Amino acid sequence: MSTSILNFFRISSPSVGKVDADNVISVWKRKRFQVFLAGTFGYALYYVCRLSMGVMKQPLIDVGLLNATQLGIIGACLYWAYAIGKFVNGFLCDSSNIKRFMATGLLVSAVMNMLMGVLGASAVNAGFSSALIFTCFAIMWGINGWAQSMGAPPAIIGLSRWFPLKIRGTFYGFFSASHNIGEGLSFIFVGSLVAAFGWKWGFFGAALAGALGVLLILFWLHDTPESKGLPSVEELSGEKPAEAKAESADDTKKLQAAVIRNPGVWILALASAFMYMSRYAINEWGTIFLQEVRGYSLGEAASIVGINPVFGIIGTVVSGWLSDKVFKGDRKYPAFAAGILESIALWLFLFGGGSKVVVILSMVLFGIAIGVLISFIGGLMAIDIVPRKATGAALGIVGLASYAAAGIQNVITGILLDGHTYQVVNEIGETVTRHDFTYVSWFWLGAAVISFLLPILNWHRKVQEI
Repeated sequence: MSTSILNFFRISSPSVGKVDADNVISVWKRKRFQVFLAGTFGYALYYVCRLSMGVMKQPLIDVGLLNATQLGIIGACLYWAYAIGKFVNGFLCDSSNIKRFMATGLLVSAVMNMLMGVLGASAVNAGFSSALIFTCFAIMWGINGWAQSMGAPPAIIGLSRWFPLKIRGTFYGFFSASHNIGEGLSFIFVGSLVAAFGWKWGFFGAALAGALGVLLILFWLHDTPESKGLPSVEELSGEKPAEAKAESADDTKKLQAAVIRNPGVWILALASAFMYMSRYAINEWGTIFLQEVRGYSLGEAASIVGINPVFGIIGTVVSGWLSDKVFKGDRKYPAFAAGILESIALWLFLFGGGSKVVVILSMVLFGIAIGVLISFIGGLMAIDIVPRKATGAALGIVGLASYAAAGIQNVITGILLDGHTYQVVNEIGETVTRHDFTYVSWFWLGAAVISFLLPILNWHRKVQEI
């Protein structure tokens, strides 16, 4: 059984049939663009299955199914499983079939969303206890977290396998917009479903989006150029393969071990960890913050938070092109500027008052900044300083730290909120519980500041030679 599973996910063998020499370049360009589209939009739909619960927190609290601490722990289960899974799967994916790897993860994620929607609908009617719902949701969301970890490594490794170095940063920047597209869909599409039909429909909508993503991946995400009858990307692009000796599994493992010992990768991983704390603070709790602290409705709050990933597309798309063309592959200066911008935006959101102009402006700036930071600190700066055939390992390390921190943030936020509550009478005369966000706000802002200071330690670090 285990052997058959390993064979199913094993990297594709070179195709016996070869593309005609006159058509090699045109076929390569067409298929690499398909890989880019499948990786970008497939991973965007991963995000819809990951963030669906972010817009459901207030309804879940209001109906009495779960409290803020329980919701924080459930969210942390996803991020911790994701962190471990991304570390493991980053290593595994270096020698795996990326089409099958990525499609399997999204299928499992969609199924978990569907099951949680069914359980939630049953719980309301059957009167299940909060403890039972909490336990089941935590387990299913944890499984979803592991499945989610099967998304980014194959998508990014696809770029590494199909795209030459001279344009990789540009296309990586475009690919990084997948985060923003997925987040925007989560808040706008899922938020609209929840506002119109109730919180359970958030899960159902996410499951449908995931199913569409699986089909896209199966049709357009190709494993390797060689599996399609093409030469290697080094031959196609005229690059001299600096890592020509790293052909066997043992050689790949040696490269991966060297990456683990690279302090520059760990510095970036820690910086990304703090950046992900502030990023997912907004993604997970920004909607309920606007509802409770600023008095917006669920639909308004979700739409406002949904602005940040839309503008994040600008940050991701421009960042790759700018660093390739203007800074000649040097990402540190735009990354530092983006970190400062993120902190300013977060301060405006949390402490700038509740006017719609201010909160919308804060989300515009936050989105642009996070778009750059996800692209650079969250991935590209790490793979820039390691060998190409250890790309997955570098991503695994950064992902482990990032999502472990996102989970820690979720738990700390939930505990702090439940520890600082007060009672208010709502518009229909009901007494409801509300949360004081003061301590949480300083916690989020502090994480953002630390995240852009840490990469300074890497400013003079060179590419790792092995």
